[in-house]
Amino acid sequence: MVLLFKIGFLEVAWVDLIDIALVSILLYQVYKLIRGSIAVNIFLGILALYFIYLIVRAAQMELLSTILGQFMGVGVLAMIILFQPEIRKFLLVIGRGTEFRDNFLKNLATGKHTYHDDFDIHQVTEAVKTLKASRTGALIVFSRDTEMKFYIQTGEPLDAEITKGLLISIFNKNSPLHDGAVIIYKGRIKAARCVLPVSENDHLPANYGLRHRSAIGMSEGTDTLVVAISEETGRLILARNGKYIKGLKLRQVERKILEYLHNEEPEIWEDISEEETEDVR
Repeated sequence: MVLLFKIGFLEVAWVDLIDIALVSILLYQVYKLIRGSIAVNIFLGILALYFIYLIVRAAQMELLSTILGQFMGVGVLAMIILFQPEIRKFLLVIGRGTEFRDNFLKNLATGKHTYHDDFDIHQVTEAVKTLKASRTGALIVFSRDTEMKFYIQTGEPLDAEITKGLLISIFNKNSPLHDGAVIIYKGRIKAARCVLPVSENDHLPANYGLRHRSAIGMSEGTDTLVVAISEETGRLILARNGKYIKGLKLRQVERKILEYLHNEEPEIWEDISEEETEDVR
């Protein structure tokens, strides 16, 4: 081990600095995942309890140290149970990174993208325009790489061609399929009336209803792009990776969907200038 410097009785080497840097990056990524949810309060509580345990043990308080030590003994199992959604999101982030590298190498070798579906995107955007204008609630999930079988099983399987009329019919208020989400995969409507997870983010606007929160929740846990239209206000948002954008023009909605499907997203939710943030009409 190459010694870098000494602080009192501590010997600091290059590997120690690298170790500290990696732990800092890990903790920052964990913070980003749990930020805005109740999990951050639980995490801070566990962290505080661990520091108390270290102080008690250093002070040689045997009884309290034994009690807290027993708790810390099952701490890993308790954290897995308490932070199951966050651990799933963390593993999903790692998986997305691996998937990105694989797709990048594959595209570099073939000189083309892996997405080949040529369905008419205008059928979707025209349906979105009509649904928004009539204030008809809707949830449309686009999946690029996975079929989302778990979520498809919660609804009614269709495997139908995408058309404006079909989408409008599904979300019609008198339709038995309107209450839920449509899942689109490989250029086809795979299912309707699907149940999506609701986001637990406490920082979402208070006026966001169940559809908007479901859209954001779905994007938090899966690699999907979700379009949500409010039944009360006609508000439209696009949700991706737990973030959302609103106030888009029809051409911007179309562009975002195509960028996602063709894996050409630049900065997924880059800032949009004021003149471009008008609602879809």
